Amino acid sequence: MQRERAEQAVAAERSPAPGRRKSPEQIRRGVAHIPYGASPAGLRTGVESREVIVFKFGGTSLAGAERLRHAAQLVRHAAEKAAVAVVASAMKGVTDQLLRLDRLRQGGEFARAAREAETLLQLHLDVLGELRLPREEQERVEHDIQLLGRDLLHEVARSGGGEAERADRLASFGERFSVRLFAAALEATGVRAVPVASSDFVLTCDTFRDARPQLRETRRRGRELLLPLLDAGVVPVVTGFIGATADGRITTLGRNSSDYSGALVAHVVDADELVIWTDVDGIYTENPSEVAEAKLLHELSYAEAHALAEGGAKVLHPRVLPLAAETQMTVWVRNTFRPELNGTRIGPPASGAAEHTGGVA
Repeated sequence: MQRERAEQAVAAERSPAPGRRKSPEQIRRGVAHIPYGASPAGLRTGVESREVIVFKFGGTSLAGAERLRHAAQLVRHAAEKAAVAVVASAMKGVTDQLLRLDRLRQGGEFARAAREAETLLQLHLDVLGELRLPREEQERVEHDIQLLGRDLLHEVARSGGGEAERADRLASFGERFSVRLFAAALEATGVRAVPVASSDFVLTCDTFRDARPQLRETRRRGRELLLPLLDAGVVPVVTGFIGATADGRITTLGRNSSDYSGALVAHVVDADELVIWTDVDGIYTENPSEVAEAKLLHELSYAEAHALAEGGAKVLHPRVLPLAAETQMTVWVRNTFRPELNGTRIGPPASGAAEHTGGVA
């Protein structure tokens, strides 16, 4: 029961009202009840004595129960040797559907928006059912998702507030659903995991739809929240894409910014490696779907990869590399569905035994 209360304390972030965001101290008090010790996956305690890896999964990698289970196995394998944090996107297509709800609201189609919100809630409940969790765990996660769905329906019916601010609140629900499902999938593999709302530590400005994090305060808050989890052998499953203002209003970091969220979390926990799991084999010289002669690039420097990202390479957010270069963190771009391939390695030159394969051999 202690563990259940702790997980619920972390999971139940709900939609924060202005000025009511939970502090890292409040969340950490809940986490403190998780029994300390080695996890079933064999993690050693003490973050400083282990490699730290952050896995970021895109929406295609998490689209449905089968893919969630597959991604969870990748995490489980890595967690046998390292401390692992996960950053999760919304399931593929969900953010677009959430933004459609906002457009329906703006057009006065409140009843239609409510029906489509119910459909989105049912989509996530169906995926939960397909995970086939033990009954008690199934009921706990279903309760959390139902509460979140109630918040979504309330948001759809809510009036007032700026359009951009409301759009960010609605867009945040995809990641918030996703982390609950992914944490449950991890628990089913024997890896202790808890969903974590990035809005509890990613402090941003109030430029809604394209908010910029305040790195120093984000790092301080994030370390208070995430390091005790990693030290206890628990995998935090963190929402990508979202943050919050100082008074607790939800923001987003811009479309397709979950890679950047992954880099932020990796920066916060001083990760040795950030692995961006996607649906392509790595970074190519050109778009392989358009150019048959495109070649996979196996190794890049930070500067080379940043130039490609700035030039429009769609597999990497341009803000990832400056953060990675600050701490000389290695970044991998790998294919979730072909984990036997190493993908593209970005960072300082690898040397001998120091060379890794992005968390999964």
